[in-house]
Amino acid sequence: MYQIIQDEADFLVISKSADVHFHSQDGEAGVVARVELDLNIKLYPVHRLDTPTSGLIILAKSSQAAARFTELFSAHKVQKYYLALAKGKPKKKQGWVIGDMAKSRRSQYKLLRSTANPAVTQFFSQSVDEGMRLYLLKPLSGKTHQLRVALASLGCPILGDALYGGEASDRCYLHAWQLEFNYQGLDYQFCAEPLQGAAFELDGVKAQMAAWSPASQQPWPKAKPGK
Repeated sequence: MYQIIQDEADFLVISKSADVHFHSQDGEAGVVARVELDLNIKLYPVHRLDTPTSGLIILAKSSQAAARFTELFSAHKVQKYYLALAKGKPKKKQGWVIGDMAKSRRSQYKLLRSTANPAVTQFFSQSVDEGMRLYLLKPLSGKTHQLRVALASLGCPILGDALYGGEASDRCYLHAWQLEFNYQGLDYQFCAEPLQGAAFELDGVKAQMAAWSPASQQPWPKAKPGK
């Protein structure tokens, strides 16, 4: 269900497995409740991952620590980097996906042309196998289903993401890979390799992950287009 990546005085960093609920539901303990039970402590989530998404999550150990992290997230001072696999040829191979998001049908969200309060995502992609591309995604906002909608808007829904039209597979291939922030004057960098999914084991995927690490050192643009 999860791995503990780092146990600090004020917070935990865990890596959630794919297809594990974040919050408890349907009579089944979610990942946060499970960690609380296993460690016999109270935890305060400061961000979340969708059920099909695997990877890094910060869990604060006190309301005070949670408030500090909330400030960091609000100021966009916690940077997350995701990996995704998708089949097909995208409308563009790197750049930005920017637009407001609105609820659609069947629990879906859709990307709008307006930009009043937009979801903002930067990305690179690289061919890693026949008809398959690996995406390195840097969200600059925290909207529900943001990255799943971003790739669907490029014409390449994430492999295994049935909700947005991705080709059927053994999992939804979206993984919260790397995480960086400064907390109380100390710089933290975390990385969790994806441990589930046969496609993540492809030689081309492994080689491209190595080329992209650390994700923060890739040639990301310094500002949004038009700024």
